[in-house]
Amino acid sequence: MITSEEVRELAQFQADNQQGCAVSFYFAPHTPQNKSHREEAILAKELVRNAVRESEKAGKNGCVRADLDRILQLAENLHGNQARGKAVFACGSQNFWRAFDVPLRLSKTQLFLNRRFHLKPLAQLLGTQPRLWVALVVRHKARFFDLRLDELREREGLFRTLPLRQGRGDGYAGYEGGHAQRRVQDEALHHLKEVAEHLRGASEKGVFEKLIIGCHDTTWRELESQLHPYVRKRLLGRFSAEVGKMTNDQIREQATRVLQESIDRRRNELVREVLDQAKSNSRGVTGLRRVLRSLELGEVQTLLIGDNFVHAAAECIGCGHIDAHLVHNCPACGHETREIDDVCDAIIPIAIRRDIELFYVKDDAEFDGAGNIAALLRFRADQSKGQMLRAAS
Repeated sequence: MITSEEVRELAQFQADNQQGCAVSFYFAPHTPQNKSHREEAILAKELVRNAVRESEKAGKNGCVRADLDRILQLAENLHGNQARGKAVFACGSQNFWRAFDVPLRLSKTQLFLNRRFHLKPLAQLLGTQPRLWVALVVRHKARFFDLRLDELREREGLFRTLPLRQGRGDGYAGYEGGHAQRRVQDEALHHLKEVAEHLRGASEKGVFEKLIIGCHDTTWRELESQLHPYVRKRLLGRFSAEVGKMTNDQIREQATRVLQESIDRRRNELVREVLDQAKSNSRGVTGLRRVLRSLELGEVQTLLIGDNFVHAAAECIGCGHIDAHLVHNCPACGHETREIDDVCDAIIPIAIRRDIELFYVKDDAEFDGAGNIAALLRFRADQSKGQMLRAAS
């Protein structure tokens, strides 16, 4: 499982200007059309041949050929019926090679050569994936799971043995039966309090960022009242569950559904918020030029990019300024610039390094019309300066 630290390492990487070349390979397995499973190998060979031709044109065949051969060898051993995709990042000139298993959510098998690693497919998988806990709770048992990129790992649970009814009768006027039932209810309540306290402790220690709970409606009514306010803020949702009967696949499926519904709701809310904020000249900007300026000023809190957004840009080889126009010289320092085929290759690593929240927006006509890229800001530098000047006067 790829970690946040490993993703940040990829975002910080840049190949040497003269000799280096960063190779990014994404393998998306699919159901094979025949038992030979040769479709992926054929596609990988075609991608490698095209990459070799491109590198020869750029005069970098020697620095990438070994990486491409190694990727081809790896791809030939991958099959369409496997349970996970693959992401490989390599740069032979800097002795860099990283290979990761990823969920089966990649759109297609792709290969990229650039100065930076192509992280858009990876960011689409990871950008909205918090450190997630799933808690399955009944009145005497609780199971806890880490869920990260479809990988479910069970942690130590909480268990309580409920008292048993003694004898066949309920005693005089049902007193003994009622007393036993109250003891069962008291034990169940103590258990739910322990569960709530366990979740509070894990939340305060930063063990999880978001939480999903699986339980029956009756159990939820009792548990909800015990949850600490901090835990409630981290709760994404819940689903109905039989703790003893659900398989790991069922738990993963239900939790992933709740997570995706939560992500979709937040994305839609953010799109509406950033467009409204931009219209009122407040904490929102739209369009590539304004987004790049806000990134440069460190204003951006959340970045929203159209699912199919691609735009060429110019990057200064001196100060690193990124310009939405293909200028030959940097307007900031005067140095020469180089063209970037897709500005997302420069923007996404910045977002990852700075822990900027990143969402991809699909099929939204209003967002499309606003430039297909936008940012929600922590502050507006121009307005902050104006406020400071007014306060000083």
